[in-house]
Amino acid sequence: MTSFSHLQKVTIGHITQNQPIKLVDYDPSWPELFQLEREKITEAMDEKALQIEHVGSTAIPHLCAKPIIDMLLLVPDPSKESTYVPQLEKVGYVLRIREPASEGHRMFIGNKNQLHIHVYGPKSEEARDLVLFRDWLRINQADRLKYQALKEQLAQRSWQTVQDYADAEGPVITEIKQRAREHIADVWNQ
Repeated sequence: MTSFSHLQKVTIGHITQNQPIKLVDYDPSWPELFQLEREKITEAMDEKALQIEHVGSTAIPHLCAKPIIDMLLLVPDPSKESTYVPQLEKVGYVLRIREPASEGHRMFIGNKNQLHIHVYGPKSEEARDLVLFRDWLRINQADRLKYQALKEQLAQRSWQTVQDYADAEGPVITEIKQRAREHIADVWNQ
């Protein structure tokens, strides 16, 4: 569990507390919204954007989600903020999270907080896991339904922060990622 004091250390600005979790049905316009933001980032970042992916629940058809587009942006070195932060800020994104101890993770918000850009380096295990989880839930209905049921159950509860809700999803996400890794290993070993 992420402690509130840790959130205070890594968050730039105010931490919203006791906000209800709002889930909505999958919206087929989410990939288009991602693509528009991707183009904006690509233009702003030039060659510094090594990879840009649509991740999180809005990237998984048929899955309910908080209506926030999560994006993964890989840069050569997240700790060298001067190489990408000004470019992202210039096109309207705001640096909100700085977690050097978590593979250099940075998070920006945009579009009135309807967009999160998660920045990692090219060798980040967390970045690989975000893509693995997305790809697995796109093809595995049983795990997608299991994850959706958990999300709906957790959204009914009150949480001090959205991070507390995300942390509560953690054990099931870990279990699903392990199944995805095992599946990949089985495929490679055939």
